[in-house]
Amino acid sequence: MILKDLRSALRSNIREYGMYIALVVIMGIFTIATQGIFISSRNIANLLNQTGYIAILAIGITLVIVIRHIDLSIGFLSGFLGAVAAIAMTAWGVSTWIAILIVLVLGTLAGLLTGYLVAGVGIPAFVASLAGWLIYRGALLTVTLKTGTIIIPNEDFNAIGNGYIPDILPADTAFLPELHKLTLLLGILAIVWLNVRAFQERASRQKYGLEVLPGDMFALKQLFLSVVLSLITWVVAGYNGMSWTLAIVIVVALIYNFVTTRTVLGRHIYAVGGNPEAAELSGVSVKKITLTVFGSMGMLCGLSGVLFASRLQSATTTAGTLFELDAIAAAYIGGVSAAGGVGKVTGSIVGAIVYMSLTSGMNLLGTDISLQYIIRGAVLVAAVIFDVQTRKAKS
Repeated sequence: MILKDLRSALRSNIREYGMYIALVVIMGIFTIATQGIFISSRNIANLLNQTGYIAILAIGITLVIVIRHIDLSIGFLSGFLGAVAAIAMTAWGVSTWIAILIVLVLGTLAGLLTGYLVAGVGIPAFVASLAGWLIYRGALLTVTLKTGTIIIPNEDFNAIGNGYIPDILPADTAFLPELHKLTLLLGILAIVWLNVRAFQERASRQKYGLEVLPGDMFALKQLFLSVVLSLITWVVAGYNGMSWTLAIVIVVALIYNFVTTRTVLGRHIYAVGGNPEAAELSGVSVKKITLTVFGSMGMLCGLSGVLFASRLQSATTTAGTLFELDAIAAAYIGGVSAAGGVGKVTGSIVGAIVYMSLTSGMNLLGTDISLQYIIRGAVLVAAVIFDVQTRKAKS
């Protein structure tokens, strides 16, 4: 009976569960192939830190794709804004937080400009963002022309990409001395919150007569998620604990997940993605939603640029190269649909981890870079084929 329910649940929710299955399979393969090095605390910590700036972009591009558009400018916009932050601190003498505020505002304005070209002028998003790609690439080269690389000596700024949250107990305490206690506590709270919310949502759906998973499948799902989150928490706590990069990604993901699932704005975004004409007739301003989504994308580019520059502790002429393609790939792997109207923020985060896990695992195995690109491209194609097939199956 349980196996029958499991097969039924997987078939009806394959789009949502597929990426989690892929993540477990990929991690399992690389863990075996590297004799456990891949799953080590140090490598997982580095993997999550490397995923940070791509995950932030993936969140934004998910919403752009949901409303049936694309933004190719996000990579070099991110790199350019990271360089602006570096210049603001080194040449203008502003503080870390003022520099971050400057790039977030500039990023929002840049995103609004692209959104206006798309929604106001009527230029296809591909063309408008391609123009932005060229402009921001040139702007990045211009601001880094003299030195080629702008070194950032600001310790507070560099800690964003390389530092870890402080612990609540000294490292040499008798209680689990090898683990980061605050990370463990946060992991436990996250597991409790995840299960409480899931039970509340299930009860709410049952109250209104909506379809829910069978009881045994629901319990199995929550057990699986709790075990996975517990293992991740344990591994992360084994090496300095949660990084500031990971903390920022989690906060941004929670905010965007709340906005997209619990607010009127979120419903309007998916309404526009599902059918722009019907949404307009229903009183939803497609133009305003487009501006909002592109403006949000620009702001996230600024944050991504900050994370990348702080991780490198510098701004370089190549910053932002291929970021847009990595973010788009992560979004598609995470379940966003090319047809619009479908995609979750949480899925994009998982997609980013899947995508960067491939890179990390292949690097550990010493895979040639040319072959790495081929494999990553094949994975992207597989994700899009999966999207097309699942939509056909439901139609």
